[in-house]
Amino acid sequence: MAETGAMAPTIVVSAVALVRDGAVLTVRKRGTSKFMLVGGKPESGETPLECAVRETREEVGLELRDLELLGEFTSEAANEPGHLLHSTVFSAALPGEPEAAAEIAELRWTTLDGAYDDLAPMLEFNVLPLLRAAH
Repeated sequence: MAETGAMAPTIVVSAVALVRDGAVLTVRKRGTSKFMLVGGKPESGETPLECAVRETREEVGLELRDLELLGEFTSEAANEPGHLLHSTVFSAALPGEPEAAAEIAELRWTTLDGAYDDLAPMLEFNVLPLLRAAH
């Protein structure tokens, strides 16, 4: 039976879908098992767009320009049980070769038509269906 009344705590993030050759760039942060889009939590006073640009620079060393809003999504948080995730997701052209930095343990080009059992819920259920339809 579902609980009523109390809302799950919500984590707010910005993320970026970088697509190349039928695959989207995904990252796995140190100490976690799920792959997700590049991105993270905003700093104080930062807009979702500013957060997406900063997080991409910090995590994979890419300087993004001309981001487009892909959508806003609410999903289960991948690494914080009992939390919801509110994500503002952008897409952008890939401006170079990404390299893992900061808390990123691993980069992976996740094919749009592949089957994976290690994706964050927001990526798997919200973003991948949109990217598949667009590509």
